[in-house]
Amino acid sequence: MKTSVDLMIENVERLFPGHKEVCKGASVAVDGGRIQAIGPAQKIAGLFDGTRTLDGRGKLLTAGFVDSHTHLVFGGERSGEFVLRCAGGDYEQIASEGGGIRASVRMTRAATLQQLVDSARPRLQRMMAAGSTTIEIKSGYGLDLESELKMLRAIRQLSEEFPIEIVSTFMGAHEIPDEWRHDRAEYVRIICEQMIPQVAREGLAEFCDVFCERGVFDSQESIQILQAGQEHGLKPKVHADELAASGGSQVAAQVGAVSADHLMEVTAEGIEALKGAGVVPTLLPGTTFYLRKSGYAPARSLIDAGLEIAIATDRNPGSCTIESMLFIAGLSVMHLGLTPSEAIVAATRGGARALGREAQCGTIEEGKRADLILWDVPDEDVLIHEFANQVPHVVCAAGRIVFDSHTAITDRSDLTSDQGV
Repeated sequence: MKTSVDLMIENVERLFPGHKEVCKGASVAVDGGRIQAIGPAQKIAGLFDGTRTLDGRGKLLTAGFVDSHTHLVFGGERSGEFVLRCAGGDYEQIASEGGGIRASVRMTRAATLQQLVDSARPRLQRMMAAGSTTIEIKSGYGLDLESELKMLRAIRQLSEEFPIEIVSTFMGAHEIPDEWRHDRAEYVRIICEQMIPQVAREGLAEFCDVFCERGVFDSQESIQILQAGQEHGLKPKVHADELAASGGSQVAAQVGAVSADHLMEVTAEGIEALKGAGVVPTLLPGTTFYLRKSGYAPARSLIDAGLEIAIATDRNPGSCTIESMLFIAGLSVMHLGLTPSEAIVAATRGGARALGREAQCGTIEEGKRADLILWDVPDEDVLIHEFANQVPHVVCAAGRIVFDSHTAITDRSDLTSDQGV
């Protein structure tokens, strides 16, 4: 007698990435939000009946994308800066004149919690439709206690609305706010003694991140903030070595950070420090591309050193508005020197490791959450070749179909269990 399951994906041309080698001609049985069985199509068909069935013939099945670095919640917009940069303006100069993060701080402080939720919602819908089934979101455009809590509460509200997993990161150390530029030590004290304890009391974040960079937070300040976060149960992450070799990689290694992100200017010593501490390097080529920088992160040096990298969108209001992880994977092949297979792994398993979730998602394995993307292409080479054009055929989050290209399901109100495919 066959076992009834919620969903069957049958006769997939190619299954990737799994714990083992790429599997061809396989079927996947999904029940209770998890992958129950994977195997040759004929074998699985003899064991399971699916309440719903997807035809995978000629198609590629990948794990859902894990976007481990975004700044998705913010007030206002900064299109004017984009125009200035395209006319020859420099990002750091614009920031020093009150633009950049500081501009978003002013607009985010002025927004209500509901306005932050309402403006972020369509971004999340588009990212989910593009295959992101786990998305990390940082605060960091509030830079005072009230506004940082407002951002984190907006992230929590979005996580309650959406069927994908949303991971929250506190980043009060994103910039020195204007009112504390005369006394940065006092602002660091406020982060450590006021913001972090309150964030922890309300259970609003899992991670604590800091922008360790010239002109922002130096190594000593970064360690102080991250250790304060650890004392309150927040796991450390670091914006490291983006604009200069700032020592961010060494900071990440010293505090045992889960990930070190950006790394455009990481040194050989920084790479060795990351390797020794088991820190996941998270590369953000969309930001390099969007800012029209020439120096991309040294992905091959990191891989050759034995590190498994992650890639992420860094979706934010100013330095990268790219929302598609597939587009980021394409940039990684073009500019970081990754193969298509390496790029897909970095966007799935790598991202899961950068959030400490490799046991739950990021690969297609029995027992893991059924976060899956069915693509209307035969393999990952074709997928990456068409990275600017492809949209998923079907996206599943925890076994639930959250996007179907035939019916263009993107609104959460359409995500009912009886929606056709």
